[in-house]
Amino acid sequence: MLASHPKIDLPILHLVGEEADRLGLECYVIGGYVRDIFLHRDSTDIDVVVVGSGIDLAQAVAKRLGKGAHLSVFKTYGTAQVKRGKIELEFVGARRESYQHDSRNPIVEDGTLEDDQNRRDFTINAMAVCLNKDRYGELLDPFGGIHDMNKCTIRTPLDPDITYSDDPLRMMRAIRFATQLGFCLDRETFDSIERNRERIKIITKERIVEELNKIMLSRKPSVGWILLDKTRLLPLIFPELSALKGVEIKDGKGHKDVFFHTLQVLDNLAQKSDNLWLRWAALLHDIGKPKSKAWDDHAGWTFRNHNYLGAKMIPRIFKTMKMPQNEKMQYVIKMVDLHMRPINLIEDTVTDSAVRRLLFEAGNDIDDLMLLCDADITSRNEEKVRRFHKNYELVRQKMIELEEKDRIRNFQPPVRGEEIMQLLNLEPCARVGELKNAIKDAILDGIIPNEYEAAKAYLMKIANQE
Repeated sequence: MLASHPKIDLPILHLVGEEADRLGLECYVIGGYVRDIFLHRDSTDIDVVVVGSGIDLAQAVAKRLGKGAHLSVFKTYGTAQVKRGKIELEFVGARRESYQHDSRNPIVEDGTLEDDQNRRDFTINAMAVCLNKDRYGELLDPFGGIHDMNKCTIRTPLDPDITYSDDPLRMMRAIRFATQLGFCLDRETFDSIERNRERIKIITKERIVEELNKIMLSRKPSVGWILLDKTRLLPLIFPELSALKGVEIKDGKGHKDVFFHTLQVLDNLAQKSDNLWLRWAALLHDIGKPKSKAWDDHAGWTFRNHNYLGAKMIPRIFKTMKMPQNEKMQYVIKMVDLHMRPINLIEDTVTDSAVRRLLFEAGNDIDDLMLLCDADITSRNEEKVRRFHKNYELVRQKMIELEEKDRIRNFQPPVRGEEIMQLLNLEPCARVGELKNAIKDAILDGIIPNEYEAAKAYLMKIANQE
């Protein structure tokens, strides 16, 4: 019994139970809210399943709560939502589902609590707690959800082949839950995903990416990507990432496995940043390596310009996967394109000019870029790792000094195009842009300071030389 548990012994849940009794309905809290009680996780979304009309109970609860309660009814789906403060109550009638092979949209019929629990995706999400007064707090766990939580196992309530064939998105959800919770997939559950993997093709890209984003935001995202690879879902949903796998050896020389290197970079970054799109940049930073891989008799395996090729691939990847075609994509493109620049800086002499140009091109995203580059240090050679981190600190210090002195980040040449035309009596033409770029380059190269008078004097000097 959970009647005295603080997550169940809530006034609003007692109120729901009282209204259900008044209407003569059985009602239960079910799913993630119950699961998270045992996992000691915070949850404010409460799913209530009603043997009868969920909409009727939601309307009664909203009326009883009065002011401050917001009711939304979705008659098409037979569901309703009541919001009050931070609490969200989702009401649905208990149902039985059946599926057609070419769709994950079920044929729905009214059902019992048992029917409703049978249709749940995993045992840990099938537990229910009664809210009716005479059984308040009673736990119904017909599939051993608590046992599976104790064993940190993801398992389907019924035959996994039926569960995944009916709704293939559940394969993605299984891997996502395993990643978020640090659980393992039950052997039958794992094998069934592999057997049914082709069914993922009926799922929309948007729903797949929604699950991928949740994997990406987990504490250790590599767990999910490795499971996607092992179940052989990865080539079906993200062939470009799958193409990073493997090591080719020639004349006794091999390159690192780019797939596993990428996942290590992603995990390294996840320890430092919750920025979803920076995490995507980490996942995609070497996506151009398969296309750029070449053998050099002197240097061995090379991946020249892989950052440029990778940046060019991202719009197509985002479009195919139905990811945002906006500033978020442009941010990822920028991170991938620039991720080799700090590395090149620490391998060469750190010149003021090179640092200024990096500051100018990265703009306000320079700190994110440096986080990505730090995460990209995955060598097993501890001395090399220490040297790279130390050199990155030198680059960072140089950036701070130059930013304070020259204000380079996001700067615009102090002399604008309109003034150039006035000073030199020019009409709008390509020459104006060339002069403006010459001023910009002079500032970035340290020839003149980032100041108006110096820029104007430099303009007149180069104009008079022609």
